[in-house]
Amino acid sequence: MSHPKTPFAEDQSKNPPAKGFFEVLLRRFARGSYVLAVLLLYLVASTALGVALAPALWVWGKTAAFGAGWPGAWPWIWVGFSSACCFFIFGLALMSVVPVYNALLPTRFGRFKGGYYTLAAVPWFIHNGLFYLVRFTFLPFATLTPFGIWFLKAMGMKIGRHAFINTELISDPRLIEVGDDAALGGSVRIFAHYGGGGNLVIAPVRIGNRATLGAGACVMGDVEVGEGAVVLPHSVLLPGSRVPAGETWGGVPARRITREEMDEIKLHIKGLMDIG
Repeated sequence: MSHPKTPFAEDQSKNPPAKGFFEVLLRRFARGSYVLAVLLLYLVASTALGVALAPALWVWGKTAAFGAGWPGAWPWIWVGFSSACCFFIFGLALMSVVPVYNALLPTRFGRFKGGYYTLAAVPWFIHNGLFYLVRFTFLPFATLTPFGIWFLKAMGMKIGRHAFINTELISDPRLIEVGDDAALGGSVRIFAHYGGGGNLVIAPVRIGNRATLGAGACVMGDVEVGEGAVVLPHSVLLPGSRVPAGETWGGVPARRITREEMDEIKLHIKGLMDIG
């Protein structure tokens, strides 16, 4: 009688052969290896957070009691202001600490197709784990600022001159390239990986010069958007999509939108505006 596979019992038939003793152990004890990897990443993340918190705590300790003798509610207002400033000190410090960790730890990875629980996937796991420390804490406050662009570049993302990036919903920055004058609208999601059938696929994403991704568009791994191309809002570019230069694509999944279709869409929008 066959037993249903658990999420940890991946199909190894399509994966590259195991290389070395440690990878054999990792695949044999996938559940235990995964838990251990997560705990180790938590430990590393705790040290990064601790280092970033240190200057904020130092400033708070020096300034929080400054207004203790003030009348009325002013001491509490001062403590609130001091704490808020320390939050931004922590965030900027974290954006400086995480790229250093990313440079020192084994986070170099490239194209890959194989199992989630293989040594080859570990650098990808660490790289994204570090990146998410900032993405889920402070990056929303730095989006559209020079600090946000600097951080993305420091994590390995290639960003051209005058690129407009209005989103923090990014994964795998190391394998993402955005060209000159490209525009990424609000809440655009870009990740250079996808999975299924027990396999993880990691492949680069390239957004060409002067390309535009509308708000909420989703771009998956192994996608190229050509120069001057437009992806309409909330469209989904599936893995392997190639948007030629100058074309407009839209929909789920995204496909080429002809000039006639765009004219119809514009007329429809104009009609709705006239009704309003």
